[in-house]
Amino acid sequence: MRASTINDQMKIAAVHALADLAREDVPDEVDAAYSGRRLRFGPEYIIPVPFDPRLISAVPPAVAKAAMESGVARKPLPDLNRYTRDLSARLDPTAGSLRPLFDEVRANPRRIVFAEGEEEKTIRAAVAFHNAGYGTAILLGREEKVKAALEEAGLVGRTEGIEIINARLSTRLKLYTDMLYARMQRKGMLYRDAQRQMNQQRNVFAAAMVMAGDADGLVTGLTRGYYQAFDDVATMIDPRPGELVFGTTMIVGHGRTVFMADTVVHETPTSEQLADIAQQAASLARRMGHTPRVALLSYANFGNPSNLNSTRVHEAVQILDQRKVPFEYDGEIAADVALDPELLKLYPFCRLTGPANVLVMPGLYSANIAAKLMQKLGGGTIVGPVLTGLAKPVQITSMDSTVSDIVTMAALAGHDSLRTSRYG
Repeated sequence: MRASTINDQMKIAAVHALADLAREDVPDEVDAAYSGRRLRFGPEYIIPVPFDPRLISAVPPAVAKAAMESGVARKPLPDLNRYTRDLSARLDPTAGSLRPLFDEVRANPRRIVFAEGEEEKTIRAAVAFHNAGYGTAILLGREEKVKAALEEAGLVGRTEGIEIINARLSTRLKLYTDMLYARMQRKGMLYRDAQRQMNQQRNVFAAAMVMAGDADGLVTGLTRGYYQAFDDVATMIDPRPGELVFGTTMIVGHGRTVFMADTVVHETPTSEQLADIAQQAASLARRMGHTPRVALLSYANFGNPSNLNSTRVHEAVQILDQRKVPFEYDGEIAADVALDPELLKLYPFCRLTGPANVLVMPGLYSANIAAKLMQKLGGGTIVGPVLTGLAKPVQITSMDSTVSDIVTMAALAGHDSLRTSRYG
């Protein structure tokens, strides 16, 4: 801001920003950087550690505001909130990539149910979700357990914007049970089975809340495998008409964002399904602010050599030709060629005008393995898999998710709910 001096008001603002940050919940990534110590405000932790990445978005905006209010800023900032978000994006590529979506959720706060509401990570994520301005967090769990976990995490008194619901004591329990029974009675479920599921399966209860309109979306996955959580949710929520349900993993880093689909649902997608995945993944990329360039991947390039799997991919490209889709695509193509502009030049007939940013994988084995290898060995940030195609917004995290990961997935569920409410 080209401040003419550093005055006492600016120094005091920095002090208060540090003091406030020290009282906030410390991200898992910061704990991990300090040998896994659980940092929380108290006698051993009264000031943020030097490598806490939140410092860059906490202290400078406070100092800037004080400079403007005290009249020493010769170039005042027109939007302090934007300045704060820009600072965050410098260290967190995910924040920069997803910022337009998150801003939209802040402008239209959502009610998101966190199904595993007694877990410490889930509770911390719920607090962070509300503090970020995304809306109301609903924790499913027993109130005494949730409050004990809040105390253990040092978050007592920070529950504004958080609701706690005990499924067994809910006044909506019978309605949800009736909904489940109506869906599953022709599949052999007895009414008492429906009662038992609603009492004991929090994912099913959370899905019922969303179906009944009592929540805008849900996030789960911390305590159960992905497929078990997905099956729970699917007992209450059907696919969106005309869409395929699948997962897309976002890889953010090295100056680009790449979408990889399907990484969780379809074991060996047919040619028709590959074409559907290509269209929906391209739509997801566009909603997230990217111009899609879709590569339908294979182990070889353009049928050399050819086998049954490459034939499926080749036929998917022909289906997209028939549909006249409004985005760039080509295949079958190897991953290195799809991502490397120099290798692309070896195939001047390729329809892609640049490196692909949407990768349609030929099967679940290769997709899931590649995504997890990137997560553990790659240099980028992994988001997802982002679940697409259900009639209501649901996101399932991995069991090793950090608090930040859970918040991101909850915000994505919130953004999906905006789309659902607008377009049905």
